[in-house]
Amino acid sequence: MRATYRKFLSLVSICLALTAVTHQSAMAQRMATPAREAILLDTSTNTILFEKNADTPFPPASMSKLMTIYYAFEAIKQGEMSLMDEVVVSDEAWRNWNNRGSTMFLRARDVVTVADLLRGIIVLSGNDACVVLAEHMAGSEELFVEWLNAKAVDLGMQNSQFRNSTGWPADGHIMSARDLAKLSLLLVNEFPDLYPMFAEREYLYKDFRSNRYNRNPLLSRFPGADGLKTGHTEESGYGLASSAERDGRRLVLVVSGLASKSARMRESQRLMQYGFRNFSHYPLFKAGETVEHAEVWLGEDATVPMVVADDVALTMSRRERSNMVINVAYSNPMPAPINKGDLVGKLTINLPDKAPVQVDLLAGITVEKVGGFNKISAALEYLIFGSSGRANIEN
Repeated sequence: MRATYRKFLSLVSICLALTAVTHQSAMAQRMATPAREAILLDTSTNTILFEKNADTPFPPASMSKLMTIYYAFEAIKQGEMSLMDEVVVSDEAWRNWNNRGSTMFLRARDVVTVADLLRGIIVLSGNDACVVLAEHMAGSEELFVEWLNAKAVDLGMQNSQFRNSTGWPADGHIMSARDLAKLSLLLVNEFPDLYPMFAEREYLYKDFRSNRYNRNPLLSRFPGADGLKTGHTEESGYGLASSAERDGRRLVLVVSGLASKSARMRESQRLMQYGFRNFSHYPLFKAGETVEHAEVWLGEDATVPMVVADDVALTMSRRERSNMVINVAYSNPMPAPINKGDLVGKLTINLPDKAPVQVDLLAGITVEKVGGFNKISAALEYLIFGSSGRANIEN
């Protein structure tokens, strides 16, 4: 039997959705951007606030350095490498990458630390730093690239393929905006001790003052911005993978294919501001919290609490909040015995212009079945009073 809990619906129909369910806002469908590819994600609920060509592979330029950084951060976290490990710059790396594109001005046989190289990549976008780090970790950049491609598969990055560690233009070197957003979020969440490097606004290697400032334009212009990486080639245009946090809410934004540095800065600011201004985060239930009590047939207890296993929350616009409809469905009465953790119902969330979302409701306690004379007595009383022989209390 399907039952709708009307009082529950009237109380919370304006403020509920599901953690970790990816959906796109109806408001986002009316947005537009000159960026060729874009995606804006609220990380707390994995809600897409805006996307355009998010799964289309494109040359990511230096934004693909995030994959090199991820691999290095993971090695440090696992104890396979240290920030203070010393690395010697090979003659080959210097010959191939001396003043070739962005550089941190490493010189042949310089002795640098892994921390130096990571700041050279993150702050200065040094191609030379990427290659030297790749050689240090894998022995050669070629083998390191094989590792990057294997890691991309492990991470579920379905539209990414790497040909080098730098993002230097190469046939088949591609990523998608969604893959870059996923990678950015992993860098934020998995490496809290290392991620703050992305917020450093300058880094001076020796005395090469011509390249010392972080190219991320949001760091100095958008409150809360703390990463991640710019990218530019003639083919890819101007791009930026960025992240910002305000009042406990974090947004990740990827844009690419813009016409100029100024367009990249303006559009990144505009989309970030759109996300923070027009959407809010609405928590509803904590894990284990009771949503409703279901009647029990022939049970030692009259009712069983129906609980959510995980936190339930939503990122949504005011319009979406006011147009939400919620139902709770379950068998009524529910036959005993019932074990704690049994699936006993569904919470269905109907959002404007989206497919319905369902949340499992679990039994919060174990309810044993009554036996013998009590069983007969309970059945008769249920026919008269309902709710396992006890008066049914309407909510």
